Amino acid sequence: MPDQHITPRVLVVIPAYNEHESILATVNKIKSFGYDYVVVNDGSKDDTLAICRANHLNVLDLPQNLGIGGAVQAGHKYAQRFGYDIDVQVDGDGQHDPAYIKDLVTLIQDGADLAVGSRFLKQTDGFQSTFMRRVGIKWLSFWIKLFTGQAVTDPTSGFRACNRKAIDLFCDSYPIDYPEPESIVLAMKLGYKVSETSVNMLERQGGTSSIGGFSAIYYMIKVSLAIWVTCWTHSGR
Repeated sequence: MPDQHITPRVLVVIPAYNEHESILATVNKIKSFGYDYVVVNDGSKDDTLAICRANHLNVLDLPQNLGIGGAVQAGHKYAQRFGYDIDVQVDGDGQHDPAYIKDLVTLIQDGADLAVGSRFLKQTDGFQSTFMRRVGIKWLSFWIKLFTGQAVTDPTSGFRACNRKAIDLFCDSYPIDYPEPESIVLAMKLGYKVSETSVNMLERQGGTSSIGGFSAIYYMIKVSLAIWVTCWTHSGR
């Protein structure tokens, strides 16, 4: 078990695509807790980059839109390059409460390789997402349990922390589209320890979700197939 008396170097990675309405408030809240951070501007077409630069925020500007998977992987590479012990993904839309970062970090210090903030681990008063998305989350939880034998209550959560081992893995291999469930399965199949902690989430402070209505059904089918492929590819390991 890691030495609890050693203070880890923690980096908060904030992937941002067209988050001009919320990015400054999100970063300021993270800064108020004293964390290092990097905003990964994923080729935004709005004023996200201009706001970051005008307010002297630490921003990694990607030359084109790579999607959430590419943006998060860029954040992992930044953490790896600058020698951070733990990185924590916090979305730029204001949904993730930085007060819970310490709980994710504690899970990592207690031996988890990947720590996931869950809305459903226990009953909370926070934002629970739309009905269709909750149905999809329950299906993906069942699908992951079927293929890995391990339970994950909130596999689509983007509020996550990684230790150096997981950072190295995701620097080398990270799914591009809606990567959270697939990356969890990848970690599990490779023997990494995945743990969850209960968090409250807030409603988006700006922008709109890319998953809603019929796109939620498409998402569920696509991710289910991706999980099956990941499990089949790594079944011999």
